[in-house]
Amino acid sequence: MITALIAAFQLAAVSPQVASPAGPLVVKDASRSTSIALVATPAGPLVRADQLRPIVPITVSHLTANRWMLIVNGVGIEVEEGLHFAKVGDQTYQIAVAPEVRKGALYVPLQLVAEIIPRVATNLVWDPERFELRAFSSVQKFADRDAAAAPRSSRRSGPPSGEPRTERVASPTVRATASGQLRSRRLVVVDAGHGGPDGGMHGPIHGGPSVLEKTITLNVAKRVGAALGERGIDVKYTRTNDTLIALSDRGRIANDAHADLFVSIHVNAANPSWKDPGGARGFETYFLAEAKTEDARRVEQMENEVVKFESGPSAKSGDPLNFIINDMAQNEHLREANELAELIQRRMGEVHPGPSRGVKQAGFRVLVTAFMPAVLVEIGFGSNPAEAAYMTSPAKMDELAAAISDAVLEYLKGYERRVASGGASGGGNAPE
Repeated sequence: MITALIAAFQLAAVSPQVASPAGPLVVKDASRSTSIALVATPAGPLVRADQLRPIVPITVSHLTANRWMLIVNGVGIEVEEGLHFAKVGDQTYQIAVAPEVRKGALYVPLQLVAEIIPRVATNLVWDPERFELRAFSSVQKFADRDAAAAPRSSRRSGPPSGEPRTERVASPTVRATASGQLRSRRLVVVDAGHGGPDGGMHGPIHGGPSVLEKTITLNVAKRVGAALGERGIDVKYTRTNDTLIALSDRGRIANDAHADLFVSIHVNAANPSWKDPGGARGFETYFLAEAKTEDARRVEQMENEVVKFESGPSAKSGDPLNFIINDMAQNEHLREANELAELIQRRMGEVHPGPSRGVKQAGFRVLVTAFMPAVLVEIGFGSNPAEAAYMTSPAKMDELAAAISDAVLEYLKGYERRVASGGASGGGNAPE
């Protein structure tokens, strides 16, 4: 895909000359420091991308074939094995060393870490003299660059012409992560609902800035992935751009990745026949089972309508043996999915301004083929002007993502305790 886009985007020249290191790369914040060994290649040094965690909030996700996505502070950097380009939004950067995949892990050029990542993640600063990547808590980017670039001698590099100079250096981040709290690496598949020709719900009802469900879900899903990465949890996305993924394929992506959990992000819409549809508010989390209420059936039908946009071969839904096998696989995880949904509701209730609409169950197609604890989160009503504004605020999306990620971590820690004591009957594809 990147190959096809090269001609369409103007290349932003990034200097390929990064000083050859005398030792390992140092990544640090206020309270922690880690050294990462570099891999020498004839073209230049490579860094294993996932080793930047937990100090750098990075999520490394394998997309398709040779394509990979790095999410740093909610910003996506797309690279492809063997190609000398990195794509960030509409901008394409040239890199001197092509990314490589070794034993399933992505290795990126040191240049990406030293030059491109600090450009897009405003709390990161590269110090070429100390050969350090530093994490800071605020966006004092030029001040941080001045401080990091200032050597022990009198030489200093100033900010770009016309920018004010300040001597105050931002405080380094002291954000705690939970990477050491899980006994083993866990993988969560994060699914951004809808996409491509399927925009999902469109709102709000009573005017205001127009919102599309597919856009909100993608923005929140990327933030959830980044927040999970900060907590030491591996992430795979079903989609990272505006494309349509078949409902049945989303669960299969999680199965193929041997994921421990599947979390699908969606935006709710009010029933037009309600007395005050524009006033409907709140959040709710579903797990897979037969819908028990009229409202649950309404949401189930709304979210399953995406099948009208799908084409191509579908699952053998009429095969009785497949039905029995799928039913057994799902029942194994329903109790665990219910618990995860309860935790997500509780955590979201700590930050969401709307009321909790509770944990519900419905027959969502997107959950049917995920053979692991799987939930669908309706993060708010896009049909409500206030909640539409809330869900499109970057700061509020970060809060929601952190809440969902905290719930996932809490669930996984509880699951590992149950496995250790022999009390878990299912849930998770990597039992101890």
